[in-house]
Parts: sequence; structure tokens; C-alpha cells
Amino acid sequence: MEPITEKFKHVNYLWDEAIAASMKDDEVAQLIYRSNLLGADLRLTNYGGGNTSCKAMTTDPLTGNPTEVMWVKGSGGDLRTMKRSGLAALYTDRLLSLKNVYRGIASEDEMVALFNHCIFDLASKAPSIDTPLHGFLPFRHIDHLHPDAVIAIAAAKDGKKITEQLFNGSVGWVDWQRPGFDLGLKLRECLDENPHIRGIILGSHGLFTWGETSYESYCNTLDVINTCAEYLEDKYRKNVAFGGHKLESLPAAERKQQAILLSPLLRGFCSSNQPMIGHFTDDERVLEFINSKDLERLAAMGTSCPDHFLRTKISPMVLQLSPRADITDHDSIKGKLAVQFAEYRKMYGDYYNQCKHPDSPAMRDPNPVIILYPGVGMFSFAKDKQTARVASEFYINAINVMKGAEAISAYTSLSKQAAFDIEYWLLEEAKLQRMPRPKPLSGKVALITGSAGGIGKAIAKKFAREGACVIINDNDVNRLEQAKEEFGHSFSGDVFITTKLDVTDPETISAAFNASVLAFGGVDIIVNNAGLSISKPLEEHSEADWDILYDVLVKGQFLVTQQAAVILRKQGFGGDIINIVSKNALVSGPNNMAYGSAKAAQLHLSRLSAAELGKDHVRVNVINPDAVISDSKIWSGAWAEGRAKAYGISVDELPSYYAKRTLLNEIINPGDIADACFTFVCGLLQKSTGNILNVDGGIAMAFTR
Repeated sequence: MEPITEKFKHVNYLWDEAIAASMKDDEVAQLIYRSNLLGADLRLTNYGGGNTSCKAMTTDPLTGNPTEVMWVKGSGGDLRTMKRSGLAALYTDRLLSLKNVYRGIASEDEMVALFNHCIFDLASKAPSIDTPLHGFLPFRHIDHLHPDAVIAIAAAKDGKKITEQLFNGSVGWVDWQRPGFDLGLKLRECLDENPHIRGIILGSHGLFTWGETSYESYCNTLDVINTCAEYLEDKYRKNVAFGGHKLESLPAAERKQQAILLSPLLRGFCSSNQPMIGHFTDDERVLEFINSKDLERLAAMGTSCPDHFLRTKISPMVLQLSPRADITDHDSIKGKLAVQFAEYRKMYGDYYNQCKHPDSPAMRDPNPVIILYPGVGMFSFAKDKQTARVASEFYINAINVMKGAEAISAYTSLSKQAAFDIEYWLLEEAKLQRMPRPKPLSGKVALITGSAGGIGKAIAKKFAREGACVIINDNDVNRLEQAKEEFGHSFSGDVFITTKLDVTDPETISAAFNASVLAFGGVDIIVNNAGLSISKPLEEHSEADWDILYDVLVKGQFLVTQQAAVILRKQGFGGDIINIVSKNALVSGPNNMAYGSAKAAQLHLSRLSAAELGKDHVRVNVINPDAVISDSKIWSGAWAEGRAKAYGISVDELPSYYAKRTLLNEIINPGDIADACFTFVCGLLQKSTGNILNVDGGIAMAFTR
């Protein structure tokens, strides 16, 4: 007998008997286990997509009598990471009784509010629109997924006929219908007419499969999807995908370079309504599609599965640019892009106006989410990195579906009206309105030099907590690795990247900005924080001391600002540069000639930058800290010793000495500097540039006036 792991060649069989046995008496635990396994294989369902359920007997807390409860994935969440808290629990009999008050498809949206009258566990997740689809099917365990292999058949012109032939009548078919109460009734009707089926394919949508045990449902689901995938694989061997190649991809390094040059320009256009974060991929599946003869025809058709469409919009924008276009000619490229974006926005506006209903929500952002660059790759832009990345993944799912449907028949997409009715569904709008308010730095990208420790790390953490994507960098690779691990414990991989950056080396500066552009689409906030300190009397200062201080503090600030300005100007919507200077830029102290004069140069360089970049709406401001000792390399070794010697005290006495000399008698911590930086970029000081903010506890000698 063929081993079960060998039977499933196109999906991952992940079931572990020992783990499953440990939860044999807990149907809900089995549901969660199965859900996590299904969500772990992106060939089965995509991020946030699909839902699963089980029906189990339990005790009614009101009557003490046995009652059947349906546990189903609630609104939102992801199968791969779902826990018990992600489930909605409803009385099965109450849910079924809603049929008695159903007034027809024109009024089906009102049924969603009635789900609340069926809730068994008041602490459970809110029921999703798919709840009745599970409730009206009489099986103990049910899976509803969106596998590319199945949707390829579901979106094919002859999908119903192919399903009948492929499964010999053991899998049913229900034509496309928007998810909701009525579709649940249609599923039950299909089952009643075909009582021996083991699953149902929903036209243009997805798959329902089931079993009397969690394991039976899991294996049934895998088997149906694997059968569809094998069928497609056979067809792929006999067909040329997407009509064959129209052009060849650039070499990988050239693709990346074009993406780096173009992404800030695209981000600028896509951010005309709100700040957007970008994502770029040159995945082989993307390249096969965007380089094909059928690209224009299929891209214009849009997607079929609602899960795909809601994340990728009505259709992508296909750039009318040669793969080797000279993107360094910014004005020319910007002009061409302006025309294309105007055309796309008009298309979207026409789509809205032609399809809207009297009660439709106002038109949303008309900019594209997905942008295809033949020969180079695919860009996606959204409110945050995760949403942009997921949109990209969903469009790859759509590419897989189009490829499969074209191989077996012909691809069909949702009509524009059907797509609109999903995108502007009042229930979807209500879900959007319930979403948390964006954080102050949502949609922003920040590069803080020297952010693997001390002040820089505190600033990066503050910005990340407030919604920004951050580029963590340092010239010390060991310190950088430690910071990467630390940030990984607190933030997702969609929030930060790490890269080596030495502010005295233009190549590493360029590499860091390129990494930011590839990861997030550009950059908005630059904090020149990297520094070092040397404290010596005049006669002991060497020329090497002088050079390193000026190279890091002054030249480093200049080089970073210079390269940042290029990206900020390409984006075209301004930005912020904050320079971490020092009270020493204004105060003359002993044993501090090179450091103090370099800080003074940083301060005036900030004023000059503010004056020059003002026309680009780039704000340049200064934070003047003093005596920030915690987690700082500056305070290790000779600098602390030098300052202690200058003041005639011991190194251990420095913190209290610095605090006592301030008007507020306060020790300054890295978090204080981070808060000051946030003040400049949080949105409340949009018309402030060329300013100095002292964060030193109050040192009268450092007052600017």
C-alpha cells in the first residue's frame, strides 16, 4: 500500500498521530490543530484566507442539558496561527433556525446581525460572513479553503464540466455567488441533490470539504486539492504557459537595480492619498506571467476569487516601460508615469461610477495596489509592509489560477459589477470602519544610523512601536546581530530589516538605502545618530583623533543626508531629517576641542540642509542631548575617563554629576531622545524646520537664545 505521505505529492501531509492522540477527547483542539496544519501550506490556502469548523456536543450553561455547538474560525485571523480565541462558538440549532426569518437574497446582509443571537461563548470571536456556509452542512468537521489548483478549475470557462469529469460526480459544483447566508443555503441544496459527494467547488471562489473526524476532513481536503494539482500538472506539460514569452527578463542584478531606481518614484505616485509602503518581488512565477504574450489580456481581466480581489484591486497597472529604460532620467520617467497613473485613476473612477449603488461607500484610493514591470518584476503598495507583501502573495495566487485555467480551458474573472459588489460591500465597509486607527508613523520608513545600540536603538524601537518600518544598522556586525535578535523578539519581519552601515563609507550608505527601497519602497525619516567621542586636552589630541571625529560626525552626516535627499526628492512628498548633535555644539568645555567643534559643524550643517531642502518639503531639525550614558559605546573606555578627569571626579560619579548640573536635576536616558525625535515626526510639527530641541535636563549655557 502506498504510504500516505507519498500519496500527496502536491500538498504537505503534516499530520502527527502522537500530537493528534493527545487531544482525542477535545474536538475543538483537533479543529485548531487541523487548521494550523492547513494554514501552514500556502498551496492550500493563503494568508488570512479560508475557514474551518467543527460541531461538538457540550453542556448548555443555561439549562445544563447537552447541546450542539459549532466552532468556526471567526472574522479575521489566519489559519496557520489561529488559537481557540480566534474561533466563534454558536448554538447550531439557533443558527439553523435563522432560515425561518430569512427574507430572501435582497435582505441577506441583515442576517449577519442575527448571528449574535446564536452565540454560545460570549468571549469568542465575532462570527464571519462564512458562518452559515458551515452551519447548513451537516458534517462534524468542515474545511473551506482557497487553493490555487482548485480555483484554477473553479475560474475556468468549463469548470463545472471539468469538476464532474475529474471527480466522477463525487465533488459538487455551485455557481459563483457572493458569500453570505444565501450561499449557505445553496451549499445545502447541492448536498441534498447529491448526497454522496465529499466536497463542493464554488465557481470562481474555492472549495468546501468535510469529514466525520478532524483527520478524515484533513485527508479528504488534501486528496481533493492534490487531485486538482495533478490534473493541472499534466496539462502544463502539454501547454505553453500564457501563450509563451514576449520578452526575456533582465539578469537578476539588473532587475534589482531597476527596481531600486524606480520604486521611490512609484511610491510617490501611489502615496498621493496616504503614505504607502512598498514590496518588490521578481519571483519566477511573476516573471513568467509579466514577460508573456497574454499579459495585457489577462491582467486587464482582473482576479476571480474574492480573497484575491479584495487585496489586489480590480486589476493591476502594467508599466509601459522598456525593461532597460533609463530610470536615472527622472523627469522623463516621472512624466511617463504621471500619464499612466492618471489613466489608471480614471479607469478606477469610471469603474466606481458605473457600478456604484445609491448607498455605496465613497470611492476609495484610486491608485493601483499591484504594479507589473515586464522584464523586471512586480511592485505592490499598501498601508503597511504586511499588507503590501500579502497583496503580492495574493496576486501570485491569481497568476497561478490564471495559468491553470488557461491550461485546461479559458480563464474567466468576476464581472466588474460582481467585483464592485465585493469591494464596496457594506459589510466590508463596516469591517474597515472597525479597524484600529492607524498609528502616527504608519506608512513611514525610518533609517536611523547607528541603531544597534544606545540612542539609535531607542529611536528605532520608538518609531517601530509607533508604526514605522525601520532599517537597523551599525558598523559593528556583532552588535548588529544582537540588535537583530532583540528586535526579532519584539517585532515582526515586516517591521524591520538590518544592514551594515559605516557612515564614512559611501558604498555602505548606498547599500543601506538600496535595502530600504527594496524592502519598503523608499524612506521618509532619516536620523543621523552615528557618532563617537574623544575627550583630550589640546596638546594630547592627535591628527588621527581630529580626522575620525570629523569623518564620522560631520562628513558622515553630510554623506547620509546627500544620499537621502535623492530618494526623498524622487518620492516627491517631503520627509524628515533629524540630526542628533549635542549640547557641546553650543557650550565650550574643557578637553573637548575636536568633538565640540565637530558638533558645532554638525549643527550648522543642519541649518544649511534645512535651507536647501525646504523647497522639497524636507524638514531638517536637531536634537541636542547631553550625557546620555545608558547602553552607549561613547561612554565606554577613554571618553568617560577623559570627562571624569576634566571635572575632577571618578567615572562612577559621572551620572550623578551630570544630573546635578541640570536645572531639572534629571539623568537623560536614550528613551528621552527617542521621544524628542518622535515629536518632530509624529505629524504635529509639519511646518517646523531648522529647529533645535535641547534634551539635556536644562543647561543654561546651552540655551540658543
